[in-house]
Amino acid sequence: MRLLLDTHAFLWFVAGDKRLSPSAQRAMERAGAELVLSAASVWEMAIKLRLGRLSLPEPLEIYIAEKMQAGLQLLPVEWEHAARVATLPLHHRDPFDRLLVCQALVEKLPVVTADAMFHAYGAQVIW
Repeated sequence: MRLLLDTHAFLWFVAGDKRLSPSAQRAMERAGAELVLSAASVWEMAIKLRLGRLSLPEPLEIYIAEKMQAGLQLLPVEWEHAARVATLPLHHRDPFDRLLVCQALVEKLPVVTADAMFHAYGAQVIW
């Protein structure tokens, strides 16, 4: 099963952070699970790094490249994803999360996220 990871879920999983729920961790570790990270999440991490709100053990380019070599899939932002944002109600103001919701809906992927607002858009959430 392909799983679209919210930025925090990706970071918590990689770091072994206990804030990741047991059910999310089981889903991500399940045999055959394909972990997918949006390019929007990479962009979000870049901004947070620049603002000093995130630290990584190495530069972002190397960090993401290593995770991709280990099997992480990257989901590019396609025009269909971006255009779908225009149809969303304003339940959520975070532009990264709104784009992630659209990617999940367009690609029909469940999202691993602690953010309960994803339910309001009809996205399948694993947490």
